[in-house]
Amino acid sequence: MSDEPPRPTRRKRYGGKYPRRFEEKYKEHDPARHAETVAKVIASGKTPAGSHLPVMLDECLDALALRPGMTGVDCTLGHGGHARRILERITPGGKLLGLDQDPVELPKTERRLREAGFDEDGFEAVRSNYAGIAKVLAGRTVDFILADLGCSSMQFDDPSRGFSFKHAGPLDMRMNPQRGLSAAEWLARVTPEKLELALHENADEPQAAALAAALAGQSFGTTLDLAEAVRKAAGAADAGLTVRRIFQAVRIAVNEEFVALDAFLRVFPACLKPGGRVAILTFHSGEDRRVKKAFQAGLREGIFSATSDGVTTAGAEERRLNPRSAPAKLRWAVRA
Repeated sequence: MSDEPPRPTRRKRYGGKYPRRFEEKYKEHDPARHAETVAKVIASGKTPAGSHLPVMLDECLDALALRPGMTGVDCTLGHGGHARRILERITPGGKLLGLDQDPVELPKTERRLREAGFDEDGFEAVRSNYAGIAKVLAGRTVDFILADLGCSSMQFDDPSRGFSFKHAGPLDMRMNPQRGLSAAEWLARVTPEKLELALHENADEPQAAALAAALAGQSFGTTLDLAEAVRKAAGAADAGLTVRRIFQAVRIAVNEEFVALDAFLRVFPACLKPGGRVAILTFHSGEDRRVKKAFQAGLREGIFSATSDGVTTAGAEERRLNPRSAPAKLRWAVRA
């Protein structure tokens, strides 16, 4: 037998000068070792593979008026960008609950925050949809609540999750892959009438009737199969925008996002202490309308003592560095 040490496993080669596939971008997946590469990716206006850039970070923190010793909930933990800065603001003596329904990403984010020095005394990760905030708190009240309603870039960019039509992947779209129907299963079962309603309500799709007739009850194996069927049915110059709207509408339906948001808006005020603050980031009109109406009703009924005057949007530099921040709208309210 040879006494020579075993050779290290060589990294799998990829075609071309730079890695193109999500799983090949090994430097972006390891930002601790390749910070320079990650910085270059961000400076080019892209999100590094396997990560997420928190939207309107400073604006969210200011809206919550954070101080050391506060307790609160990050309802959509995601990659942990908002949570890390919140924890820095409420330390020492503070406590943050981080909720997320994604069983794939939640353990990664918890490990990332533990490695950053946040132990169980200051941070607890809980697998839950934000609609379950009252159940998680079990009668306790907190100083602040943050809800970022956008999908995480980790979900969009990973072809295996099936959220995007940019690369071939299984047509899944579930934020929790262990629960409910995949997008492929949902489309195979949905009626034209129900799909038309979803396209109207979830994406304001002008060709909802024609597209619903073409897509409902059909079998689609991959994300690209659905995208191609939409392009053929749309037959318009802006077919790319139509595909984006259809994917959005189906994702919202599959994950029952509006059902969860309506439930959250009903219960979260009772989870706040008097003077407690909530900040909610929305990413399309259907979400923002619901939040706006809930805040207006709460102000009239004396549930809130103050709400934001209109919406806050991302600045020009943030939109350049993170184009996914462009549609975001931030609203806040203060518990009476």
